[in-house]
Amino acid sequence: MRVSYSELQQEFKRVLLTLAFPEAKAEQCATLFADNSRDGVYTHGLNRFPTFVGHVQTGLVHPAAEPTLVETNGLVERWDGHLGPGPTNATACMARAIELAQQHGIGCVALRNTNHWMRGGSYGWQAAEAGCIGLCFTNTTAIVTPWGGTDPRLGNNPLVLAVPRPAGHLVLDMAISQFSFGKMSTYATRHEPLPHPGGYDQAGHLTTDPAAVLDTKRGLPIGFWKGSGLALMLDIVLTALSGGRSTADITEGGQESGVSQCFICIRQPAMHEAVIEEILSFTKSSPLGPDSTGIFYPGEQSLATRRANLAEGIPVEEAIWQQVLAM
Repeated sequence: MRVSYSELQQEFKRVLLTLAFPEAKAEQCATLFADNSRDGVYTHGLNRFPTFVGHVQTGLVHPAAEPTLVETNGLVERWDGHLGPGPTNATACMARAIELAQQHGIGCVALRNTNHWMRGGSYGWQAAEAGCIGLCFTNTTAIVTPWGGTDPRLGNNPLVLAVPRPAGHLVLDMAISQFSFGKMSTYATRHEPLPHPGGYDQAGHLTTDPAAVLDTKRGLPIGFWKGSGLALMLDIVLTALSGGRSTADITEGGQESGVSQCFICIRQPAMHEAVIEEILSFTKSSPLGPDSTGIFYPGEQSLATRRANLAEGIPVEEAIWQQVLAM
């Protein structure tokens, strides 16, 4: 089943308005959710929307809250999200980082006391659309096992890096777990195995069974010990910059709320576009491996999916779509 982008966005907005969202915030938040499904990140678009609504209804997300500036240290600013909607808080803070970068060449905004930003890549695209290099990251509840350990103690702490490019922006959006838990949920719903091991089962064995990993919350870090170290350091940098909650604090609270995030932008008038194209051309010149469908730069397939979904309509899970229509 497919629906148009505008219909998806309008339904999201209609529901948010019934939840006491101010008009402008409902429009912005609905657009971000619709954009996620438009670009093929269904796990953080329509499929995540009912969960988001539930968090609003239970008071985890405060619809009218706005982020406020707490402290300034040169071009580094510390903001408080007051438990407002994660997507709109993140958009506002990336916009501020962009503003600082456009004025001074670089800007950093650390945000505490906010909520899940949904697709982190949204804010990479935001920076790239403004002509800036963007870097942002967030912490989460503990769902990744530290290397050498047996229980989850690390967040999957998504990391985003974006570079503007006239022919199509480069946007890397990755979880520190081998598979995001949203992606594993999709595999589990379809009763499909993961293409590579994604975590550990109850017996402590690596497994391609997504349901087993979702049950244990023992996600496998990318690069084994390297991903483990990266997840840990991202959490430490976030709490140091924002003064906000760590993965340990968030996990102890029992709900993924009140997370910490960071948004960094760099504005460089000369981006050396020819060199970037040479790098991409060299990378894509590799012979393809068995069963390979191609070599793609980060963001390339998202852009292709965006164009297709705008032309053909956005695929939706009918049961979830009906759930939203009934809200």
